[in-house]
Amino acid sequence: MKVIFAGTPEFSVAPLQALLDSNHDVIAIYTQPDRPAGRGRKLTASPVKQLALQHDIPVYQPNSLRDAEAQTALAELNADIMIVVAYGLILPKAVLEMPKYGCLNIHASLLPRWRGAAPIQRAIEAGDAETGVTIMQMDVGLDTGDMLYKMSTPIAAEDNAQSLHDRLSQMGSKALMETLAQLQAGQLTPEKQDETRVTYAEKLNKAEAEIDWTQPGETVLRKIQAFNPWPMAFTRFQEQPLRVLQARIADDTAQKEANSKPAGLVIDVDKNGILITTGSRPIWLTQVQPAGKKPMAAYDFAQSRQLLGQQFP
Repeated sequence: MKVIFAGTPEFSVAPLQALLDSNHDVIAIYTQPDRPAGRGRKLTASPVKQLALQHDIPVYQPNSLRDAEAQTALAELNADIMIVVAYGLILPKAVLEMPKYGCLNIHASLLPRWRGAAPIQRAIEAGDAETGVTIMQMDVGLDTGDMLYKMSTPIAAEDNAQSLHDRLSQMGSKALMETLAQLQAGQLTPEKQDETRVTYAEKLNKAEAEIDWTQPGETVLRKIQAFNPWPMAFTRFQEQPLRVLQARIADDTAQKEANSKPAGLVIDVDKNGILITTGSRPIWLTQVQPAGKKPMAAYDFAQSRQLLGQQFP
């Protein structure tokens, strides 16, 4: 099939590569305009654009797909299908209907759970046992289209947003290839989403990344994992933010030591890290990042500071 691919961040790269490795013909790439990045704020091409240029595929970077000029250019490509993966622009009805088979989207959740902007992070934060990818026939709603294909994966105890992101990106590639094969064979059976089971994955913001030590230890740990690598969970030490990159729940012995102590209190420091009380079971901070510094083992951070007995806000 003649394919238009629309995507922008790293998550989109593996599905694009899978298309390039297949017998389909990627005739054009749509991606977000170049953005300033790095300390020098130099205009930088998206990961998808960088891959497209390596393969000499025409790249389109409109600011919007709502204007007539952008829509005319897309229509003239005469594509069979458009694959959309974390593109970042709204596709109006006219665009959705242009390709012969419409527009398919790879969404990083098991729809209708976690429609919206941050499905990977919200699944971890909520303590979901599993997640996955859904190939969806796009319509004008927000992740509301008919479901065509799903693949699931357990959320492991050690998963953070980065590890799950990488796994789902690869899964999305496999699911997309299987969906396109079934589409060409006439074997797809679209499934309506159950509106009674919808949840929304709200966009992440830095303010919600601050740790509330009065919450249960499991809740705190899930936030640390869900918000790594962005916006990164943090607490405050000597009025400066202290990012928490990795942590783990303490054992029963530490639980006894934490009983009746206020939340946010450092009750132990050893090679395991920094042990802090929460609203329930205490947690070990194992990797942290002080303001203006590189990530380090929590034990190393504690060596030059008197942390035992300190109260984190």
